[in-house]
Amino acid sequence: MKILITGAGGQVGSEVVKAFEKGATELGNISYELKEAEVFGFNSRELDITNMKQVMDKLALINPDVVINAAAFTNVDAAEEKYDQAFKVNALGPRNLAIACERISAKLVHISTDYVFSGEGNKPFKEYDTALPKSEYGKSKKMGDDFVKELCSKYFIIRPAWVYGYNGKNFVYTILNLAMNNDEIKVVKDQRGNPTNVQDIVHHILKLLVTENYGIYNCAGHGECSWYEFACKIVEFSKINCKVIPCTSEEYKSKVKRPTYSSLDNCNLRLTVGDEMRHYEEALKVFINNII
Repeated sequence: MKILITGAGGQVGSEVVKAFEKGATELGNISYELKEAEVFGFNSRELDITNMKQVMDKLALINPDVVINAAAFTNVDAAEEKYDQAFKVNALGPRNLAIACERISAKLVHISTDYVFSGEGNKPFKEYDTALPKSEYGKSKKMGDDFVKELCSKYFIIRPAWVYGYNGKNFVYTILNLAMNNDEIKVVKDQRGNPTNVQDIVHHILKLLVTENYGIYNCAGHGECSWYEFACKIVEFSKINCKVIPCTSEEYKSKVKRPTYSSLDNCNLRLTVGDEMRHYEEALKVFINNII
């Protein structure tokens, strides 16, 4: 089996590559079907998914059985002003991959986001709930999802939330850095979601791609909290002496109105390959123990 990974230098893509190298994730061994897989990981400089010719040529040359698209424009604030760039990477990129995968009959695993939902309500969103993104970032990601669904017959759309991993920038690293350099920090208390460790996402991606259970999969950590509560746990587990103070989104004055409520229900995982996502506190403890 041949596996091609885009965005292999990023937060999710780099962990996928490592899982193949180690033959396991923190949740367990990868499938025996993947042990001998030939893996081709490309960062954005090596494979620009927005370039249709480059995508077509690369996939025709390698002829992968599976493409895992972890490439994305993820700066939510910047997407408001650089929408063309966000749209190019998050929508046209997946479109190009979907067309190329369909041409060679390859499976496509595409990483989406909880931001495709409205962020309104108080019940976790299921896969079949209507996507009504509010931000430009969310809109660009939804369009990418739509292209994948329309143009590729063998797809897995993975929707995680509040993602953090060992590589790259994320909320956990930001809070740790702030807490180590300040006596107190302010964190918003009126946005709720599911913190998700990349290891959990990768584990389920590798479970899904050896099946034909195509479709959309929410893939979020168990348990929900506010960013403030999440920050409190980060400081507590890292044993840093810093006070975390709650504030409102209005006080934070972000350029983007982030979802007030974006918790996800991993319904399709439960009904197919099984939902082994860890509770966010358990996964966070392991993460912090590994980096401190």
